[in-house]
Amino acid sequence: MLDIKFIRENKDLVRKTIREKGIDLDLDRLLFLDKERRELMGKAEELQAKKNRMSKDDVKEATKLKSKIKELTPKLREVEKEYNELLLLTPNIHSADTPVGKDDSFNKEVFRWGEPVVFDFPLKDHAELGRELDIIDLQKGVETSGFRGYYLKNEGAHLAFALLWHSVKKMEEKGFSFMIPPTILREFALLGSGHFPFGKEEIYQIANPGRLNDGSERKEKIYLAGTSEPSLLAYFASKTLEEDQLPVKVSAFSQCYRSEAGSYGKDTKGLYRLHEFMKVEQIVLCKDELKESNFWLEEMRKISEEILKELELPYRVVQICTGDMGAGKHKMYDIETWMPSRNNFGETHSDSNLTDWQPRRLNINYRNKKGEKAFVHALNNTVIASPRILIALIENHQQRDGSVKIPAALHKYLSFEKIKRKAEK
Repeated sequence: MLDIKFIRENKDLVRKTIREKGIDLDLDRLLFLDKERRELMGKAEELQAKKNRMSKDDVKEATKLKSKIKELTPKLREVEKEYNELLLLTPNIHSADTPVGKDDSFNKEVFRWGEPVVFDFPLKDHAELGRELDIIDLQKGVETSGFRGYYLKNEGAHLAFALLWHSVKKMEEKGFSFMIPPTILREFALLGSGHFPFGKEEIYQIANPGRLNDGSERKEKIYLAGTSEPSLLAYFASKTLEEDQLPVKVSAFSQCYRSEAGSYGKDTKGLYRLHEFMKVEQIVLCKDELKESNFWLEEMRKISEEILKELELPYRVVQICTGDMGAGKHKMYDIETWMPSRNNFGETHSDSNLTDWQPRRLNINYRNKKGEKAFVHALNNTVIASPRILIALIENHQQRDGSVKIPAALHKYLSFEKIKRKAEK
């Protein structure tokens, strides 16, 4: 969220951002509630101060003041509730070079690497290759799990883990500490990361949250994470770091769950859009300077690009426009990898600078060399997501004989360098 003082002093800029990001927020209502809230708090503090100055003998007047303070409480509580709800909806200010537009058609390609393979034999998509090589079973996945279900099998399962482990090792080489965080989350973590109230329909809520130690039913709502970003950020909630501890660099492996409620009718075949998948994620917490956080945005992007180059996969980098980037983003890139069966690039990575928008929600501070406290800047990026990346890997490296060649970077993790039909082994 934004600092309310900043909002008051930059109303036109915030209003413009709301419009350009397509956020449903009444800024005038927020500012009215802010004023009313301050007035109510001022009245309550004034009455309390007056009560504190009174002598112990003036019981009658003290009781009157106490009653007036009590009358203000429910009104203040009501105003604060709506005020906080609207404040959480206030979008971050996007960078000056962010393309302005209402949807992904306004995104801007900024870099491209590699050339799409030109096949001199009939192209097969990953679903067909997966079936023929006995490494992906979509039919049984749907029978077992329902729509968008899948099984990775045999070399396909080994390949998925090789990709993930290669990414974990890459992050360690780059100085990132490694975690396996929880994927069952309390609401504060999702509010803190900005996944709530935005995108709440994409998050699975657990229907039977279990029982407490005393045997009573757990009343608190809990959810399945769609990425490890909320749990990684929540690890640092309400912490004050020292400047010499920055930047904090953490990567994580997690299973991820998404309802895909907003993608009805999109990408219904294959492994592109799924309800559950695996991902290695990275976050950085750094000083509250745009030069510093934008440096890390580019560095994180380079890591993902390095992995794609090692996998010998053509890709492009796209800078995301205002209407497609989400409320909390200051600047954002997607990396899209070439997927031959789509005859197009498909999103495989997302790299974002959210400045202090998330840290304000989670109260993540640092103390600078002068002893002053400030909110850190927070960034996140996809290192690798599987099985979506398998689409690009399998399709780009398919051979005339129906086999799939494994890039050399993954050989050290596997007992095979090519996936062949079972009858050929």
